[in-house]
Amino acid sequence: MTRRILIVLHQERSNPGRVAQALLQCGCELDIRRPALGDPLPETMAAHDAAIIFGGPMSANDDLPFIKAETEWIGVPLKEEKPYLGICLGGQMLARHLGARVWVHPEARVEAGYYPIRPTAEGAHLFDDPQYVYQWHREGFELPSGAVQLAEGAGDFPVQAMRYGDKAYGIQFHPELTTPMMDAWLTLAAERLKQPGAQPAEAHREGRQAHDAALRAWLGRFLDHWLPPEAGAGGEG
Repeated sequence: MTRRILIVLHQERSNPGRVAQALLQCGCELDIRRPALGDPLPETMAAHDAAIIFGGPMSANDDLPFIKAETEWIGVPLKEEKPYLGICLGGQMLARHLGARVWVHPEARVEAGYYPIRPTAEGAHLFDDPQYVYQWHREGFELPSGAVQLAEGAGDFPVQAMRYGDKAYGIQFHPELTTPMMDAWLTLAAERLKQPGAQPAEAHREGRQAHDAALRAWLGRFLDHWLPPEAGAGGEG
């Protein structure tokens, strides 16, 4: 049975990268929507088996109609107990939906590049210790009431991965990143690299050589865990 995954993106040129590659390789069908450009979100998850909201340059705190609508909409997969994954902005939206604070670092520090995170006791089955992940964010989120923290950062942004209930996950980092995506971010958003805490561009490329294989393997393991068993996932990207 083909699994149909709702993919929510936030810009015209955004793409779901390696996550899409892994899902397609395991036979899933992708329904890509961009609410920021007018695409509607479904009133029910009856026609979808899971949902993923990706990142974007906007904030979960922005007073934009589509941000508010997406944040509220997360209640649909939660209520219907369908798997939900929030990546960076999508994870921050999940935190806000659950009543937690999304915040800018008081010293305007960011994470941009490869950084180590460590699993909590509850996340030891999902993450290596340490797990190097690719970050590109200037905001973090607090752990919502009732959520379980799965991974923690050693530096400026302590909550790096969480689970709410059995099927909803939020992460700060970007496992979907491909090499062309990294090149585009480093070029089109080079101003981010000037902010405190960001790594220089050459460190991003060196980090990719050192850590990408392990992060790709993590993505396959995580998708196998996150989706219903018969869906499976994994593969190359």
